[in-house]
Amino acid sequence: MDQPTVQSEVRPRVMGFVLTFSALLIVSTNLLVGSALLKLLLKRGCQSWCFVLNLALADTLVGVGITGLATEDFNNKFIQHRSGYIGKTRCLLRMSFVTSPCMVSILTMFLISLDRYMAIKMPLRYSLMSGKGRTAGSLLTVWISSYTMGFLPGEAQLVSIVEQSEPYDGFCAFFTVTHDIAIIVLYSLLFFPVLSLFTYMYLDILKIACVHHEQISQIGWSHVKALRTVGVLVGCFLVLWSPFFVVCIVHLLCRECDLKGVLENYLWLLGLLNSLINPLVYACWQKEVRLQLSNMFSCITNRLLSWLKDSLFETKAKAVAFRFSIISMAFVSQCV
Repeated sequence: MDQPTVQSEVRPRVMGFVLTFSALLIVSTNLLVGSALLKLLLKRGCQSWCFVLNLALADTLVGVGITGLATEDFNNKFIQHRSGYIGKTRCLLRMSFVTSPCMVSILTMFLISLDRYMAIKMPLRYSLMSGKGRTAGSLLTVWISSYTMGFLPGEAQLVSIVEQSEPYDGFCAFFTVTHDIAIIVLYSLLFFPVLSLFTYMYLDILKIACVHHEQISQIGWSHVKALRTVGVLVGCFLVLWSPFFVVCIVHLLCRECDLKGVLENYLWLLGLLNSLINPLVYACWQKEVRLQLSNMFSCITNRLLSWLKDSLFETKAKAVAFRFSIISMAFVSQCV
């Protein structure tokens, strides 16, 4: 009789610790790499770095949103007996603040891939189309569309919550407060078309690489190397998010399989880890980011060492002055 109660109390707290640890890693890593990207953007003012910086910002917001879910899970035992409408509404808002920047991250990766694709496929047109206005417009479109898709299903779900007024156990999970069919269909309409475009662009680039070697040499290997980094980025994205969306489709086709637990507790968290992998890919694969991070660490280390030297010198000077004052006072007392 008591065993289910114990499990229901432990499960949200364990998930809260997992989410908190993941959020700390995601936010700290993206802030570090984002600061290096900001320095590169200020130095070069390149459109590509603007897209990558936007990716770091979106992933940082994913980590911040995860802290809200962790807070909800930690407060599970305090809110599970309160109104189901208030608890579900709060959980729905917290979930929207995670899914919306996730969409921004996915669409920004598409912009990065499209930017590299156009730089290799159409270099002359790329130089004409790249500019601050187009970059700002594309990023603004990504943010508005992502947050619209992230919050509109939640607004529709609020009506269902008010009508049903079901109890809320305090565990804020992905399908706890959302209609699984509608959400899966909506997000699949985002994921699979983007996946198809990724596949088409990279197959087209591979075709260029195999047939037109001279064209690649004219473009320059810098764009090709950047595309390799983007390829690793997209590959990690597919590895981490594909299981979630594939199992979601299986869940729609097989309602008796009971895959909600696997989706909520494992595969969805696996997808969220993509926000941690993205900055690590650029920190490890992109030479400019590595050099900038190295310069930042060396600068911080030099300043820390100089501060330690100054503090040690000041401490020694104070100690010498103190000893000199004691000796002087002793000498004066003896003379008197």
